[in-house]
Amino acid sequence: MNLQEEIYRPFSTYLKERYGEKVYKLPIALPVTCPNRDGSCGNGGAGCTFCGEIGTGYENLPASMTITEQMEANKAHIIPKYKAKKFIPYLQNFSNTYTTPKKLAAWVAEAGAPEDVVAVYIATRPDCVSDEHLAVLKEQADKYGIDICVELGLQSTNVHTLTAINRGHTLAELIDAILRIKRYGLQSCVHLILNLPWDDELDVIEDAKILSALGVDQVKLHALYIVKGTAMARDYEEGKLKMITLPEYEDRVIKFLEHLSPAIVLQRIIGRAPEENTLFSNWHTGWWKIRDHIINVMRQEGRYQGRLCDYLNGKAVRKFITSN
Repeated sequence: MNLQEEIYRPFSTYLKERYGEKVYKLPIALPVTCPNRDGSCGNGGAGCTFCGEIGTGYENLPASMTITEQMEANKAHIIPKYKAKKFIPYLQNFSNTYTTPKKLAAWVAEAGAPEDVVAVYIATRPDCVSDEHLAVLKEQADKYGIDICVELGLQSTNVHTLTAINRGHTLAELIDAILRIKRYGLQSCVHLILNLPWDDELDVIEDAKILSALGVDQVKLHALYIVKGTAMARDYEEGKLKMITLPEYEDRVIKFLEHLSPAIVLQRIIGRAPEENTLFSNWHTGWWKIRDHIINVMRQEGRYQGRLCDYLNGKAVRKFITSN
C-alpha cells in the first residue's frame, strides 16, 4: 500500500479495485453551454464569477470533433505512453446534461459503446439533473454494461458564498440532485473549491459533513485559481479578494478529509490550470508538491480520511445503544 492509500481513498486505487487495472479518463468536449451563461439563471447570463470563456476544458479537443474522434485522438496519445487498455470518457466542459434527454442519450451511447470503455463520467450542475435525464442515463448504463457517474459542480455548501460567486443555485439543488441520482442507481461526484474567499474552516468541515451525510460516491477538490478576463479576475486585480496562504489551504484539505466519510473516493485534492490563462494558480507551486506535502503532514501527525467522521447516525443517542 502506498503512502497516498494509507491517508485517503484515492481515485487510482478505486479504479484498480473496480476494473482490475489502470483506467484512464478521456476528456470530451460537447457543443453545450450552461444555464448560468445563457441567461436562464444567475445574474443575466454573466456566469459564475470564476468561470472563463472555455470553462474547465483547457486540455480538451474542439467540440466540433465527434465524441468518437476525440476518444481516438486521446487514446492515440495515452495508449503508447501508459499502455492503457480501459477508459472512461469524461464529458467535461460546461453543463453536459443541459440539453434534451434524447441528445444526452445519443452522446452517452457514442461514448459508452466501445468495448474498452468501462464508465462514462458527465460533468454538469445540480440544477441540470432531472428524472428524465437520469432515466436515459440509467438506460444507457444497462445497455452497455457500464458505470455512469454524474459530476456536480457545487464549489461550496455555503449559500452566501454561492450567491457571491453568482452560482445561480443553492445547496438545495445539490441535495435534490444527489438523492435523484441515487434513486436511479448511478454514481455521483461533487466538486468543491476549498479556498473561496467567503468560506472559512467551519464551512470546509460542513462541506465534508454534508457530502458524507448524503452518501456521495466521489469528491473532487480544487484550489481556487483566478482565470484572466473573469469577474473574479477584475476583483482580484483591484485588491477586493484576499487569497488564503498555501499552509492555510493545506490545513483546510486535511480538516476536510478528517471529517469526510472513509467510503468516499477522492478524485483529487488539488487541481491545476495553465499559468498562461491565470493570474493566480496554486501559489505558483506544482500541484503534485502540494498533494505530497498534505499527505506527508497527515502521515506525520497521524491524521487520515474519516478520523473525525463520528457525527452520523444519531451521535447524541449512541450512548443509550452501546450501554444495552
